[in-house]
Amino acid sequence: MDVPDGSSIPDVSAPLPTGPAKAAAVRTMFDAIAPRYDVVNRIMTFRLDVGWRRRTVGNLGLTPGSTVLDLACGTGDLCRDLERAGHHPVGLDVSWGMLAAARTDAPLLHGDALSLPVPTGSVDGVTCGFALRNFVSLPEFLAEVARALRPGGRMALLEVDRPANPVMRIGHGVYFGRVVPFIGGLFSDRDAYRYLPRSVAYLPEEADLMDLISGAGFADVAKERLSGGIAQLLTATRA
Repeated sequence: MDVPDGSSIPDVSAPLPTGPAKAAAVRTMFDAIAPRYDVVNRIMTFRLDVGWRRRTVGNLGLTPGSTVLDLACGTGDLCRDLERAGHHPVGLDVSWGMLAAARTDAPLLHGDALSLPVPTGSVDGVTCGFALRNFVSLPEFLAEVARALRPGGRMALLEVDRPANPVMRIGHGVYFGRVVPFIGGLFSDRDAYRYLPRSVAYLPEEADLMDLISGAGFADVAKERLSGGIAQLLTATRA
């Protein structure tokens, strides 16, 4: 799907986009921030994202040699960790800019995670890092992941979260809403890093998200809070 003419990163004063407008805005935004994406991630998370990704791969619980589809692969961080664990990753992203900036030897596909270009039951695992809030439809995404996975295959989804502790929640809100856009403006695109904190509003509440995963055909659904609850790791097994 081509980005419509005139599409841009959503203005912070406007409501969050939905449907095709959201899909176009997300693609435009990630194309824009791709060249400095890794640098900004490392700075704004104090390199915590490196450990989160390694934990994501470990919690897949797959034997070495497994074929793992990394959705919204970006510049290939998870693909590299999957390779180090002995797996065979295949990355997929809707952003040409991200794929062009990728630093991985894994095969890369340009495509939409809501319509995966893989046969039914053809992969052992699926990973996805920090992209759930960017998909137009979570139910469609989960249905496609369930279709692509073999029975008994594993899924690990890494995403931002809101700390349960009230004090941490306030501090995190200030950091995410003010400091992150400042850092993004120094090294990349300020508008994009003002939009990304707002996009957390797309995520369902915890119970609703767990129910969505179970309802899509997954068992053993679990959530692990990372670094005091500023990130979350969702894992599940294809029933």
